[in-house]
Amino acid sequence: MSRPANVVAVDLGGTTIKAARFNPRGVAEETLRLATPSCEGPEAVVAAVVRTATTLVRPGTAAVGLCAPGLIDTDAGVVRYASNLGLRQTPLAAAVADRLRLPVTLEHDVRAACLAEQRLGLGIGVQDLLVVVLGTGVAAGLVINGRIVRGAQGSAGEFGHIPVHADGELCACGQHGCLEAYVSASALVRRYRRTGNTAQNAAEITARLDTEPHAARLWAEGTDALGRALVTSTVLLDHQHIILAGGMTAAGDALTDPVRRTLQRGLTWRAAPSLDISPLGADAGLLGAALLAAGASQLPPACNARAEATTPGQYMPR
Repeated sequence: MSRPANVVAVDLGGTTIKAARFNPRGVAEETLRLATPSCEGPEAVVAAVVRTATTLVRPGTAAVGLCAPGLIDTDAGVVRYASNLGLRQTPLAAAVADRLRLPVTLEHDVRAACLAEQRLGLGIGVQDLLVVVLGTGVAAGLVINGRIVRGAQGSAGEFGHIPVHADGELCACGQHGCLEAYVSASALVRRYRRTGNTAQNAAEITARLDTEPHAARLWAEGTDALGRALVTSTVLLDHQHIILAGGMTAAGDALTDPVRRTLQRGLTWRAAPSLDISPLGADAGLLGAALLAAGASQLPPACNARAEATTPGQYMPR
């Protein structure tokens, strides 16, 4: 009798690579976390993903699920563009599949997180949903009538590049005034250092909100920008529920309270949609990648992603 299959999931982020091996019951048996070597170039990033997946694969591993930021061609398994990682037309799924000889799925990290919210989090049963992931960058997963939206070019959900300030801060994408240039973790640290203060990460800055005026000012600017971007999205798409996820949500009420106020203030003629922090935390993308891998490997329904939710390509090894 064959052993039940397990799957490996890898979440490639601008700052951190998170990975885990999940058993058929959906339990993580082993996890890895390492810094993304983006400063060493795209080849180093790809090599780190391949090495991480290889480390976790065991006999009985049926598939690997990858997720990454940027413009993702799921059918081809290619990262078309990821500004924070320096990736351009990078065949990430092929690199892993050819090394491991396993089927590999690749999805946008936030669409993967959105799938996890649909299946495991606050999005269960919600037909019109917005999931905004606040990390090194900012992006969103969009659910309309119960289906995850990918868009005509697969780029739906680039929420971080909504313009919030004309001629504002320079964004990594090359435009000025993008939301991501104000409320992402990388932007917060960069803007804070320009005031003459030092901080290694966004958590250090949020810990100083009550004691350091520059930290409080920049945080207020970021949460205001996020709230106004959510007003635009809500007016256009009429979300039932908004879920905030990613590492920045560790700030808790310091994040949600001002964002809710700005959101409601911008919707004077209607009630604001409910807004909450994801219970899945910073692991939402990783869990979504595992669900996609589980679907590819035809594991039991408890671990499977709904076929109608999203339809990423499955890259087979040559």
